[in-house]
Amino acid sequence: MLRYIYGSDLHKLPVLAASMFKDRADQFRTRLGWEVTVNEAGEERDEYDDMNPLYVIWENDQGTHGGSMRFLPTTGPVMVNDHFQHLTTGTIRSPLIWECTRFCLNKDADGTVAAALMLGGGEIMRGFGVAHFVGVFDARMVRIYRMIGSSPEVLGSEGEGHDRIAVGLWEFNTEAQAKVAARCGISPQQSQQWFEQAFGSSRTQDWAQTG
Repeated sequence: MLRYIYGSDLHKLPVLAASMFKDRADQFRTRLGWEVTVNEAGEERDEYDDMNPLYVIWENDQGTHGGSMRFLPTTGPVMVNDHFQHLTTGTIRSPLIWECTRFCLNKDADGTVAAALMLGGGEIMRGFGVAHFVGVFDARMVRIYRMIGSSPEVLGSEGEGHDRIAVGLWEFNTEAQAKVAARCGISPQQSQQWFEQAFGSSRTQDWAQTG
């Protein structure tokens, strides 16, 4: 199932949280060779994990991490502005644009988990009134995004081949939702139910009144 949980609440699901950070270490340091910080517990964390981000996590039947993404509004500190602004035309800052980072999959996850995470991203857009996600991605993700049916608009890139990185901008309309839902075998109704379990059925209405 999909879990939506803020950083300040991760302690309530310690097994899920620990397995997420350990899977991040496995993916980003071990498998991809990124220069990331891994603590003594074998967990990959960075400064943005300390900013109370919203995580979307696929929870396996055993209560462990199957895949996840991390979201922060661009009105505050975000990776794309702090480290990758040279790939864009300027600072990206808007309450309608959130940054998506640390797209991570457990090494044994199948293709449906990635699609389920994208479906969760669509729920965040709908529920919080977000128009676009922005994020940095590497060359390997191009195939994954195309397979899922949710490819970004590329704002800028650098490097060649497997070393290429880019900044992308995503939107998520009804057509994209249908493609992603079909890919992961999760109905839009089920996806919405998981979101409402986390935030309540009035999340969209509340945002519309106060946003």
